[in-house]
Amino acid sequence: MSCTRWTTVVLIALVWASMMSFGGVAAETVMLYPNIFGDAPASLDRAREFLIAGGPSDYFPPLGATVVLTCLVATALTWREPRLRWWIVAAAAVFIGCEFLFSAMFFWPRNEIMFVDPVGTHSPEYLRQVAQEFVTGHWVRLAGGAVTSALAFTALLRWVGRTARAGTDRRERTETGGALL
Repeated sequence: MSCTRWTTVVLIALVWASMMSFGGVAAETVMLYPNIFGDAPASLDRAREFLIAGGPSDYFPPLGATVVLTCLVATALTWREPRLRWWIVAAAAVFIGCEFLFSAMFFWPRNEIMFVDPVGTHSPEYLRQVAQEFVTGHWVRLAGGAVTSALAFTALLRWVGRTARAGTDRRERTETGGALL
């Protein structure tokens, strides 16, 4: 397979993975979070009981790794295209900053408090405060996912436009016997 096709496939995979991540976060926002954080600490207890077979921690880490990996591969494949490369690097930076680093520093400690520490360890007031902080901070993650997806999609559109123009130019040169028009 040609480098152009590999780049196209990797950029499509990047857009797909980043949009799946963003869509998952958006779905959590409207479907899960009102139920999980709506009436802390009782809603946190219900969430512990409900999220037994699987939960966000089963879905997002592998998907996040896919986004980062496809960003790295897409960056390598487009390194000689600086006007395209920076869209991908920006998508990676936003994703890593908002989805990984912010999550590790902000969300993971709050998840420990709400879902890992034994029930009764923290006061109901403190659990309500932590739940509210989590929901408020979640908007950073949601915005980061939207920006990452938009940057990745822009990179794909630019790549497709560039390769389409290159293909048209090649066909025109072939049809005119290499003469300049």
